[in-house]
Amino acid sequence: QVQPVESGGGSVQAGGSLKLSCADSGYTVSTYCMGWFRQAPGKERERVASIAGDGSTEYEDSVKGRFTISKDNAKKLLFLQMDSLKPEDTAMYYCAAGRRAAYSFPSCTGDPGRYNNWGQGTQVSVSS
Repeated sequence: QVQPVESGGGSVQAGGSLKLSCADSGYTVSTYCMGWFRQAPGKERERVASIAGDGSTEYEDSVKGRFTISKDNAKKLLFLQMDSLKPEDTAMYYCAAGRRAAYSFPSCTGDPGRYNNWGQGTQVSVSS
Protein backbone atom coordinates (compact mmCIF):
# COMPACT_ATOMS: atom_id res chain seq x y z
CA GLN A 1 0.00 0.00 0.00
CA VAL A 2 1.36 3.39 -0.96
CA GLN A 3 1.89 5.63 2.04
CA PRO A 4 0.83 9.26 2.09
CA VAL A 5 3.72 11.74 2.19
CA GLU A 6 3.49 14.85 4.37
CA SER A 7 5.39 18.09 3.95
CA GLY A 8 5.33 21.65 5.19
CA GLY A 9 6.27 21.26 8.82
CA GLY A 10 8.80 23.50 10.50
CA SER A 11 9.53 25.85 13.37
CA VAL A 12 7.58 29.05 13.90
CA GLN A 13 6.92 31.53 16.64
CA ALA A 14 3.57 31.70 18.41
CA GLY A 15 1.02 33.49 16.28
CA GLY A 16 2.61 32.32 13.06
CA SER A 17 1.24 30.12 10.30
CA LEU A 18 2.17 26.93 8.52
CA LYS A 19 0.50 24.96 5.74
CA LEU A 20 0.90 21.21 5.73
CA SER A 21 0.44 19.17 2.57
CA CYS A 22 -0.13 15.48 2.09
CA ALA A 23 0.29 13.70 -1.22
CA ASP A 24 -1.72 10.50 -1.21
CA SER A 25 -1.22 8.68 -4.49
CA GLY A 26 -3.11 5.73 -3.01
CA TYR A 27 -6.32 7.73 -2.75
CA THR A 28 -9.17 5.90 -4.43
CA VAL A 29 -12.92 5.98 -4.45
CA SER A 30 -12.82 3.65 -1.46
CA THR A 31 -11.15 6.37 0.63
CA TYR A 32 -13.99 7.65 2.77
CA CYS A 33 -12.01 9.88 5.09
CA MET A 34 -8.77 11.80 5.18
CA GLY A 35 -7.44 13.25 8.35
CA TRP A 36 -4.66 15.08 10.11
CA PHE A 37 -3.55 13.70 13.45
CA ARG A 38 -0.84 14.83 15.83
CA GLN A 39 1.15 13.31 18.60
CA ALA A 40 3.24 15.17 21.15
CA PRO A 41 5.85 13.39 23.30
CA GLY A 42 4.19 11.43 26.08
CA LYS A 43 0.72 12.01 24.71
CA GLU A 44 -1.72 9.93 22.71
CA ARG A 45 -2.23 10.51 19.03
CA GLU A 46 -5.25 12.75 18.49
CA ARG A 47 -7.25 13.87 15.53
CA VAL A 48 -6.73 17.49 14.54
CA ALA A 49 -9.12 17.58 11.61
CA SER A 50 -10.77 15.24 9.14
CA ILE A 51 -12.63 15.55 5.88
CA ALA A 52 -15.06 13.11 4.32
CA GLY A 53 -15.65 12.34 0.68
CA ASP A 54 -18.58 14.75 0.61
CA GLY A 55 -16.40 17.52 2.01
CA SER A 56 -17.82 17.55 5.53
CA THR A 57 -15.21 18.41 8.12
CA GLU A 58 -14.54 17.85 11.80
CA TYR A 59 -12.05 19.67 14.04
CA GLU A 60 -10.59 19.12 17.45
CA ASP A 61 -11.97 21.80 19.76
CA SER A 62 -8.64 23.50 20.46
CA VAL A 63 -7.98 24.18 16.77
CA LYS A 64 -11.43 25.35 15.69
CA GLY A 65 -11.22 28.76 14.08
CA ARG A 66 -7.45 28.48 13.65
CA PHE A 67 -6.93 25.44 11.42
CA THR A 68 -8.58 24.62 8.10
CA ILE A 69 -8.52 21.25 6.37
CA SER A 70 -9.05 21.02 2.63
CA LYS A 71 -8.34 18.66 -0.24
CA ASP A 72 -7.83 18.55 -3.97
CA ASN A 73 -9.29 15.25 -5.17
CA ALA A 74 -7.98 15.60 -8.70
CA LYS A 75 -4.40 16.06 -7.50
CA LYS A 76 -4.82 13.66 -4.56
CA LEU A 77 -3.64 16.30 -2.11
CA LEU A 78 -4.73 17.03 1.44
CA PHE A 79 -3.93 20.31 3.21
CA LEU A 80 -3.97 21.73 6.69
CA GLN A 81 -3.72 25.49 6.99
CA MET A 82 -2.63 26.34 10.51
CA ASP A 83 -2.93 29.94 11.70
CA SER A 84 -2.46 31.58 15.09
CA LEU A 85 -0.22 28.74 16.14
CA LYS A 86 0.38 28.16 19.83
CA PRO A 87 3.20 26.35 21.66
CA GLU A 88 0.73 23.60 22.57
CA ASP A 89 0.33 22.84 18.86
CA THR A 90 3.89 21.48 18.87
CA ALA A 91 3.76 17.84 17.76
CA MET A 92 4.44 15.41 14.97
CA TYR A 93 1.63 15.76 12.47
CA TYR A 94 0.44 12.76 10.45
CA CYS A 95 -1.75 12.43 7.41
CA ALA A 96 -4.02 9.40 7.34
CA ALA A 97 -6.55 7.82 5.03
CA GLY A 98 -9.46 5.68 6.05
CA ARG A 99 -11.94 3.47 4.29
CA ARG A 100 -15.48 2.63 5.34
CA ALA A 101 -14.50 1.91 8.95
CA ALA A 102 -13.35 5.50 9.39
CA TYR A 103 -16.75 6.93 8.50
CA SER A 104 -19.51 7.23 11.04
CA PHE A 105 -22.42 9.04 9.48
CA PRO A 106 -22.55 11.98 9.07
CA SER A 107 -18.83 12.52 9.47
CA CYS A 108 -15.44 10.89 9.88
CA THR A 109 -14.44 9.35 13.18
CA GLY A 110 -11.60 10.73 15.25
CA ASP A 111 -10.42 7.25 16.26
CA PRO A 112 -6.90 6.74 14.83
CA GLY A 113 -7.48 2.98 14.84
CA ARG A 114 -10.12 3.38 12.14
CA TYR A 115 -7.61 4.84 9.67
CA ASN A 116 -5.58 2.28 7.77
CA ASN A 117 -2.94 4.19 5.83
CA TRP A 118 -0.52 6.57 7.52
CA GLY A 119 2.29 8.85 6.46
CA GLN A 120 5.63 9.16 8.25
CA GLY A 121 4.76 12.51 9.77
CA THR A 122 6.10 16.06 9.68
CA GLN A 123 7.27 17.95 12.76
CA VAL A 124 5.66 21.22 13.80
CA SER A 125 7.37 23.22 16.53
CA VAL A 126 5.92 26.46 17.91
CA SER A 127 7.99 28.61 20.24
CA SER A 128 6.63 31.22 22.65
